[in-house]
Amino acid sequence: MKRLFNKIRNARGFLSGVGLTCVLFLFINASNTDSYFEISKNLDIFATLFKQLNTYYVDPIEPGKMVKTGIDAMLDELDPYTNYITEADIEDFEFQRTGKYGGIGATMHRKGDEIYVGDVYENSPSQKAGLHPGDLIIAIDNQPLKGKTIDDISVLLKGSPGTQVTLNIKDVYSGVTGPKIITRGEIELSAVPYAGLAGAQHNIAYARLTQFTPACGRHLRNALDSLKKVQPNLKGVVLDLRNNPGGLLDEAVSVCSIFLEKGSPVVNTKGKMQELDRSYATREAAWDTKIPLTVIVNHSSASASEIVAGTMQDLDRGVIIGERSYGKGLVQNTVSLGYNSKLKLTIAKYYTPSGRCIQAIDYSHRNADGSVGYVPDSLKKAYKTKNGRTVLSGGGVEPEVKMSDETPSRLAVTLYAKNYLFDYATEYKGKHPTIPDAGTFALSNGDFDDFAKWLSNKDYSYKTETEEAFDSLQAVAVREKYYDAAKAEFTALQTKISHDKKQDLLKHKDEVINLLENEIVSRYYFLRGRIQQSLKDDKELAKAVELVEQPAQYQALLTKK
Repeated sequence: MKRLFNKIRNARGFLSGVGLTCVLFLFINASNTDSYFEISKNLDIFATLFKQLNTYYVDPIEPGKMVKTGIDAMLDELDPYTNYITEADIEDFEFQRTGKYGGIGATMHRKGDEIYVGDVYENSPSQKAGLHPGDLIIAIDNQPLKGKTIDDISVLLKGSPGTQVTLNIKDVYSGVTGPKIITRGEIELSAVPYAGLAGAQHNIAYARLTQFTPACGRHLRNALDSLKKVQPNLKGVVLDLRNNPGGLLDEAVSVCSIFLEKGSPVVNTKGKMQELDRSYATREAAWDTKIPLTVIVNHSSASASEIVAGTMQDLDRGVIIGERSYGKGLVQNTVSLGYNSKLKLTIAKYYTPSGRCIQAIDYSHRNADGSVGYVPDSLKKAYKTKNGRTVLSGGGVEPEVKMSDETPSRLAVTLYAKNYLFDYATEYKGKHPTIPDAGTFALSNGDFDDFAKWLSNKDYSYKTETEEAFDSLQAVAVREKYYDAAKAEFTALQTKISHDKKQDLLKHKDEVINLLENEIVSRYYFLRGRIQQSLKDDKELAKAVELVEQPAQYQALLTKK
């Protein structure tokens, strides 16, 4: 395959960028002389059309922008994972692939027309320079930020490690305005931002894996080694893959190697070009092949996450807990197109050890309007796990223990969207130099009352789902001329369902306190603190711990019924 890609990269006589992309896409699909003729004909038409536009169109055209629009439209006919990556997008692509970028290690967020520092990453150049969440950013390298988007600002902040950027800021705590010179560094977001001990006896290892970036398998193994040093008598492991979008297939194999004997099957990939079909098996000695394992997933666990969860399920190595996973059973490869641009394209589907493909959306069969649908139940095939349990293809990884995340209230969404949780946490940090560790920190009833008082003069109005449904009903009644006859009833019902913001705050007190605690601990303990705090009342984790502590129940879930 590499020789094929090299041959395509070295082709001459085609329009730069589009020509190479079209060659790659069409060449792989070519199977006879007629196909080669179609390639040549359509590339010639495209090149001629582009030249005519450039020569005769009444207004100037932007070649790069126009070509990208054309490529994107062409790729829209395929799947959402096949993308054209321009030179300008390369840095973002590399960050997604490796978890690394050159920058200052902080997020930005907008409030009105102003830009503020959001999260500051632990041990980052931003933290070392003294930036705080809530600092107002006035200018970057003397460029005012008015009218700039968050993406524009991200471009200004990113750069090669070792280079400097000057931020003119207003410190949220001192109120002093002045410059901060920050030396950019290589920012690497840890794939294992938190690992700790869970359970009443603190004898169950917990690890959150957020992405499958280079060496994440080694980092996970190291984290488990560290926990085992603290607690030599570990009774089980909880691997948390919630919201993990996937990443490198090799790293999925590496993670599986931690829990499976060397040489165990993990995944097969099959595409149009048979010479690219591969079988992957574990290559390293296992960390532990017997310790009870639970894997937590949700709808946002995708790709490499599903390879790990699906492999553990097919080999009956662990119990899967949570929501059905996303259902991405496609494999991508990246090829260079010249001029520092790339094409990321789907080259194969992957199959877990039982033989199933968990791809949930069928991109190969589109509806008349161009939309795509999920694989229907009638086309899902049954496969068997190592112990003879039945699992299905075509719909992600279905957990043995199904649990759903709770939907946040409208109140919580509003407080988050209007930055009130963020702003209160910033003020709290200014008044409290230290707090207990993230796992034990808790706000008191008095703290909640202070927040309610602080919120009393803020606008956090919103409509409940009931109120929105009422408005729709009332609009229909007016249109169909029933409203006047039922006006009194409508008025009475509206009075009954109208919410009181203060009562709603009390009604959702536990949820609001939990969100506030999570935002506050991030000011002291960063991302690892957020994760640790979120586990205090985590129902999925509690269930995972319960299964480990009840071996009979754990084994029953892995046994053929």
